[in-house]
Amino acid sequence: MLNNNSKLKVFSGRANIPLGDAIARCLGDGLGKITLDYFPDGENFVRIDEDVRGRDIYIVQPTCPPVNTNLMELLIILDAFKRSSAARITAVLPYYGYARQDRKDQGRVPITAKVVADLLTSAGADRVLALDLHAAQIQGFFDIPVDHLYASPVIARHVRTLNIAPRDLVVLSPDEGSIKKALMYQKKLGGAIAIVDKRRSSATETKQANLIGASLEGKVVIIFDDMISTGGSVVGAAHVARLHGAREVYAFATHAVLCGPAIDRLRDAPLEQIVVTDSIPLPPEKQLPNIKVLSVAPLLADAIKRIHLNESVSKLFD
Repeated sequence: MLNNNSKLKVFSGRANIPLGDAIARCLGDGLGKITLDYFPDGENFVRIDEDVRGRDIYIVQPTCPPVNTNLMELLIILDAFKRSSAARITAVLPYYGYARQDRKDQGRVPITAKVVADLLTSAGADRVLALDLHAAQIQGFFDIPVDHLYASPVIARHVRTLNIAPRDLVVLSPDEGSIKKALMYQKKLGGAIAIVDKRRSSATETKQANLIGASLEGKVVIIFDDMISTGGSVVGAAHVARLHGAREVYAFATHAVLCGPAIDRLRDAPLEQIVVTDSIPLPPEKQLPNIKVLSVAPLLADAIKRIHLNESVSKLFD
């Protein structure tokens, strides 16, 4: 726990104030005082309400929907701290918006994840602390240090409370792109592994074609993904698992984006439990009886403390 003389201070934008507050409390402090409002014409107004000169500042702001609103607010907050002579400014991004636009997969399209990285750096971020980036190579888009955290310790801890015998467990990757994540969890939890062969028909529609790997007959299947956006991949994988005889199916994801038809799909999906983290706030209209939210506040707080004290962040995952 940090003493009152520490120069570390956590502030939060409006995207996820409860998470920012929980992180600050884990560090034995309260959130920093900041006024966030709008001018009558819709422009952002930011004023820091305490002295931050020479301090080590951490700004918690996931750039979740509404993405552009939250991103713009973060950029202006960063500029305010830069102009207030903070010693070091770290943007804490529990969710990194635009992360899926990380390459040119067709002609004449931008690499928006790189544009956002440049904006954050130009606005005043000296460092970035991110959680479960959609693609790890996004770290290379920044010309400043990036600490990339994984929610796997938090998620694996919850899986163990389900008391699933390794011989009954199958870790199911919802598509080929999530194989590395699935293998990481299988290494932690044991069990077998299987992969859903997913074919994307459009930006919003996917089709689950075949199952590769272990038999699911009579097994407890756990699906891991970095995010649930429209729910197509996870729900499609759950249906494939049931079709192949799975006894129980659980879905785990770090980021509950839950846009478009996601809630309707998840409501009707054959899932015992849908487990997400509080990297993105879950409003009442998106809360289903089988959705459970795990907090990543202690994980982020521990990483912030280690950064502040110049200790190893990777030790969190040893």
